[in-house]
Amino acid sequence: MVMVIGILLVLLAFALPLVIRPSDLPPPEPTSPTQHLEDRKATIYENLRDLQGEYRMGKLSDADYQQTKQDLQKELAGVLAEMERVESGSDSSASPAAASPSA
Repeated sequence: MVMVIGILLVLLAFALPLVIRPSDLPPPEPTSPTQHLEDRKATIYENLRDLQGEYRMGKLSDADYQQTKQDLQKELAGVLAEMERVESGSDSSASPAAASPSA
């Protein structure tokens, strides 16, 4: 008797997903157009904190620390500018970096 109930439960477990219709599922939450930028911003902030910790522990020279910090801050400024551009609605296909010619 216990074996029959076990078999029925296993069959029910396999059959139940086949019965659920896509219309029964809740709609997915809309993704933010800036989610990838927000993730990148959080990563840069984390990298800056890690960099400062390594510098305080003496793992980096002053020159390396300053250069890496400056590079991360430039990247952060670019991400923040891109977030502002996307949020303001002036979403164009050409990025500011691509628009300026480099010599």
